[in-house]
Amino acid sequence: QVQLVESGGGTVQPGGSLRLSCAGSGGSLASYAIGWFRQAPGKEREGVSCISRDDYSTHYRNSVKGRFTISRDDAANTVYLQMDNLKPEDSATYYCTTDLEYYCSGYGPPGFIPTVWGQGIQVTVSS
Repeated sequence: QVQLVESGGGTVQPGGSLRLSCAGSGGSLASYAIGWFRQAPGKEREGVSCISRDDYSTHYRNSVKGRFTISRDDAANTVYLQMDNLKPEDSATYYCTTDLEYYCSGYGPPGFIPTVWGQGIQVTVSS
């Protein structure tokens, strides 16, 4: 089964940028829709974005629209989340996920319900 490995997290000032990467191992990410979830301390895990296979259609939660961009490089077996104009409320552990389907109709349930999760990576936005 495909495994997901996140990288690229860290600490950045408000207004700054980070790019998260999700690399696949044990399988090809090109076969699946891939998404990102996040969880802040004391809060529920929430969907952030998803990108489908084939048509590369994308979905974003409202609070990140216009600031985050999800993309995929199937040749590199990697999915990216470019995060610009970061805000303190974006601070969380970010998880790369897949539902092992080819299409996502949303950034979270019910359009995208992950069954495989990466280990997570910390993003901290602070001055």
